[in-house]
Amino acid sequence: MSTDNQRDLTPVVPRKFRAVFFLLVSCFALWGLLNNMTDNLVPSFQKIFTLSQAQAGLVQVAFYGAYAVLAIFASILIEEFSYRVGVLIGLGIYVLGALLYIPACGWQSFDTYFIAIFIVAGGCSLLETTCNPYVLSLGDPKTGVRRLNFAQAFNPLGSLMGIVLAQQLILGNLNPATAEERQLMDPQTLDGIVSNELFWLGAPYVGLCAIALIMWVCFLRSKAEEQKPAKTEGGQGGGLRVLVAALFSFVPLSVLYWLFPEMDKVQWILLGMLGPIAYICIVGSYRSMLAGLLKAPRYWCGVIAQFFYVGVQIAAWTWMNVYCQKELGVAPDTAASYYVIALCFFILCRWIATYYMKKFNPASMMSIFAVGAILCCLGVMYLPSDVLFSIGGLPFSANVIFLVLMSGCMSLMFPTIYGIALGGLDQRILKLGAAGLIMAILGGAIITPWMAGIIGNVDSSWASLVSGFDTTWDSNLKTSSTLLRASFIVPAICFAVVLVYSLIFRKPAVPQAEEK
Repeated sequence: MSTDNQRDLTPVVPRKFRAVFFLLVSCFALWGLLNNMTDNLVPSFQKIFTLSQAQAGLVQVAFYGAYAVLAIFASILIEEFSYRVGVLIGLGIYVLGALLYIPACGWQSFDTYFIAIFIVAGGCSLLETTCNPYVLSLGDPKTGVRRLNFAQAFNPLGSLMGIVLAQQLILGNLNPATAEERQLMDPQTLDGIVSNELFWLGAPYVGLCAIALIMWVCFLRSKAEEQKPAKTEGGQGGGLRVLVAALFSFVPLSVLYWLFPEMDKVQWILLGMLGPIAYICIVGSYRSMLAGLLKAPRYWCGVIAQFFYVGVQIAAWTWMNVYCQKELGVAPDTAASYYVIALCFFILCRWIATYYMKKFNPASMMSIFAVGAILCCLGVMYLPSDVLFSIGGLPFSANVIFLVLMSGCMSLMFPTIYGIALGGLDQRILKLGAAGLIMAILGGAIITPWMAGIIGNVDSSWASLVSGFDTTWDSNLKTSSTLLRASFIVPAICFAVVLVYSLIFRKPAVPQAEEK
């Protein structure tokens, strides 16, 4: 029997693991829902608090910065205890952060929302750091990439629900008054409008606490089969080691936030990352794991590729709403409909890609998708915005069609990069390796402001790439057509990095234990 036929007959998820796999799939859907609701907070906060593009982009800095800061702590947690404990604590942290939306609404405080978003994302960071390697462990390593793609296929289903919730509850309840009109309102009227908008902004997050608690109970009661993590040599004991790691992760971050409240938030995140990194460098057993990871180019190049991929996914979807508003002249809630269509196409392409991975090399497939994504970026930058047709009253132009198609090209990238990067790693260092790939989600906190810096900067040198388009400044959206189009050079650069990675590491990994 050929190797390909053997791979086809190997179950993607063995029967004994199906119950826990189903529970894990619910986690994938949950953080997908939260991720995409957060994307819609950017235009919402911009309108509610009359913020600039850069200030509103701090929502993504908080969300994806938390991933970067807490991923190492999550890997230590599951190393010392178990995957199930990681999931339980991740869900608990999410509930804590979501409940903080209640006082944030009462205080009408963007800073409190920033902290709440960071805590919610911290819970998601623990979940992603835990669930991705957990899924890889539930069966034959040869089907690991397919299994992860299969589980990740439910992530955009959650994303789709998140968009619908954001469209109906958050964007749908935004008052249509422009920034100029709000400035002319009396304080009492404006306060009433803002209170209503913030109530609907926080309602879905608080409501999801009930679902998270049900999931928490299910994991607590589950008889999940998993290998108990091997304790690292020289450890002081699981509880103490996790406590020390938590102090290294949270204390520097908190001190910096309260002592230097005006610090640039990207710098704050980068400095906050030094705490957990210092911890793994100080502890000899973790230091040796880190050394093992750095000796694997497939892994650390994968971290770089993941950084750029996550960055482009978050940035492109964050600014899709603004792009559609400007190019087609639609309202924010209508613009969210294009996001829904893009997610549907993303889901369809991920399912198709997962199926064909049993026949074709995942890395080779990713290279084709990356080329397609780069071509889509060029279409977004240079194709006209003249309406070609309408569906149900929703207008479509050539450039917006390519913006939607870009999502399909992104569909297989995250789980494929993740699976390729971890392929062949010694099981002893797998959990820390997973943390590095989740830390790469920091790309969402870096690439999104990079695009914002082009979108909101009338003097941006990148605008010369698309000279000939409308340069009229929109005071409501705080950008112009030229700047919006020029900003998509950033996704093109990011997709080029993914393309290079997929070409260099297209051959299957050789397990480290087999290397000579």
